[in-house]
Amino acid sequence: MQKGFNLLIADRNPHIREFLKREMGAEGYNIQLAKNGREVLKLVNSSTPIDLIIIDLDLPDANELNLFQSLEDRIPTLPFIVHSYLSDYRESSKSLKSVMFVPKQGNSSETLKEVAWSLLKEPYSKKFKTPED
Repeated sequence: MQKGFNLLIADRNPHIREFLKREMGAEGYNIQLAKNGREVLKLVNSSTPIDLIIIDLDLPDANELNLFQSLEDRIPTLPFIVHSYLSDYRESSKSLKSVMFVPKQGNSSETLKEVAWSLLKEPYSKKFKTPED
């Protein structure tokens, strides 16, 4: 089990948030939920450190470019998993860096579990190269 890691799951759909909370919580992760961009920023800035964010690009009140830039400015090493529909990701992918993408489809929760663990088990900086590298 992966106890001790704090995940933030951000999705506009309450059913998806609760489903992912159950699935990822069963793996031993501590879960916090956000339904919009404002809640994401509030939780990231709280006293509880976030180790990984699973985020849908279609959050209310959040232009993904601004939200990702704000998060990257505050915590540049924070890993992201974009859990969204492929069409949403294709439109935004040019602006996103250092993120993993898991499409919303069928049994994506199993893929999310695998990707989350792969990001958390070794330092994030080893997983991605930034344009400066």
